[in-house]
Amino acid sequence: MPERRMLLVEPADMLRRTVSLTARSLGMEAIDEAASLPQAQRLLRERRYSGAVIAIDSGGTLDLTLLDDVREGRTASDAAMPIAVLAVEADARFVEALRGRDVRRVILKPFRAKVLLETFAAMGAGDAAGPAS
Repeated sequence: MPERRMLLVEPADMLRRTVSLTARSLGMEAIDEAASLPQAQRLLRERRYSGAVIAIDSGGTLDLTLLDDVREGRTASDAAMPIAVLAVEADARFVEALRGRDVRRVILKPFRAKVLLETFAAMGAGDAAGPAS
């Protein structure tokens, strides 16, 4: 079975590391981390991902660059790969922008790390791809 590599884009070091380490301990070993937009863009150009969870700052500005890069085929990944978004808030304008980019899930901050792990599992990461308990 081919490896299902996932990408987590989150600027908060503690959250990113906690989720990544916990995911690895649960058998989801193929999770790459990016703390910034340039780092995430580089990883997306270099590797093929099966899914991604991407933090987007919706506090006044919507930076949907990574979503557009994926959906418009400017990465090594399938343009239709599952994407979930992390956000501080989700107003109607934001949700509409995401709907047009086929975002599968919006996770509002603050949240429990378990929510991200369940999202990765739903995308097929590691042995935890079964139902969450």
